[in-house]
Amino acid sequence: MTKDQFREMLGETIEQKLIELLGDPDEGLTLKQSVRTRLQRQRRRVRRGERGAPLDEVARRLGLR
Repeated sequence: MTKDQFREMLGETIEQKLIELLGDPDEGLTLKQSVRTRLQRQRRRVRRGERGAPLDEVARRLGLR
């Protein structure tokens, strides 16, 4: 197991445990149709292999770097 794989596994485990202990903060909330549509469109694009802008580029555009 690589260092990155271990970190990812550990992060997922911690997140699951926190949800068990504290509950899901989004439970019971509804998703607006516009958000649902946008997420579905994004999922289709990712499945086709399309990717968005690199994080560094977006951060630069937003003045975060």
